[in-house]
Amino acid sequence: MGKQVYIIAEAGVNHNGDIELARQLVREGAAAGVDAVKFQTFRPEKLVTQNAEKAAYQKVTTGSQESQLAMLQKLTLRDEDYVELEQLCRKCGVEFISTPFDSDSLRFLTMELDMPFIKIPSGEITNAPFLWEIAQTQKPVVLSTGMATLGEIENALAVLACGYLRADFPASYQEVQEVYVSAEGQKVLQDKVQLLHCTTQYPAPASQANLRAMDTIKSAFGLPVGYSDHTEGITIPVAAVARGAQVIEKHFTLDKNMPGPDHKASLEPGELKSMVQAIRAVEQAIGTGIKIPAADEVPNIPIVRKCLMAARDIAAGEVFSEENLTAKRAGRGISPMAIWGVLGKKATRNYREDEPVEC
Repeated sequence: MGKQVYIIAEAGVNHNGDIELARQLVREGAAAGVDAVKFQTFRPEKLVTQNAEKAAYQKVTTGSQESQLAMLQKLTLRDEDYVELEQLCRKCGVEFISTPFDSDSLRFLTMELDMPFIKIPSGEITNAPFLWEIAQTQKPVVLSTGMATLGEIENALAVLACGYLRADFPASYQEVQEVYVSAEGQKVLQDKVQLLHCTTQYPAPASQANLRAMDTIKSAFGLPVGYSDHTEGITIPVAAVARGAQVIEKHFTLDKNMPGPDHKASLEPGELKSMVQAIRAVEQAIGTGIKIPAADEVPNIPIVRKCLMAARDIAAGEVFSEENLTAKRAGRGISPMAIWGVLGKKATRNYREDEPVEC
């Protein structure tokens, strides 16, 4: 990831299990100007049990009759589809990312596809064995922290640090902690990990976005922080960039009215493009923080700032006073801030009204 905000267009499962829809999502994401298009890779039977219920929002968007497993089985792609999508992403000039949700998917994505990093979803932040396995790949990670406390984030970071630095699964959590607090452990986290603040609800109310939590997370762990957004529209992710988010992840779809669990909480292509443009504008507007005149302001300084002028005709030898001086725009002359150096002095020549005085 470079210096500019890294924008991830989260296609997720909005392809509805159709490779052609997935291809269109890649093309639309690239056209919108994002840095990466991200999917989700999972083996449904290894992700949920047969009787696991859907989340409340999934029941609203897809009905409550089928199980979560049945829903997910409709939303999968084949391994060869992901290979094709990675190639298409490269052709379109964006990076391919897919979030693994199980060990088989992790091995496939890291061994078969050259992803620049692994995105860890919020639901896996307490899955120590899986976090360990992810770190063993030595890939950088972006860790979403939805639903998590600071303590849970710290525990996850400890497992990742240990996984990066130890080849054998730790015998105890004490061993994990020892690695985490070591200089080596902290350094590997600095080198490998970025955190995303997130509110895990679809859609998430703006009132629960809590963007200030990004500051808290950054202060607590000293790691780069971004924002995974589930609110409606583009306002909140753009605001997150203004607050310092270095990564933005946002769901998008071809059509919000398509059947499926995540479409209604996603942006359509035109909205995604508007978000990218707004983020790039905010990046430029943030600036350096040094308060000096902007380059385009400099020519305006003599135009809009006032100078000391003769308020009436002033004769040579007359004492400059508050009565015979005024401040007006003239384009040249003595700044009114210097008036105390002029008051009480005698005019060295005649001045006509509205003529800049000299001293």
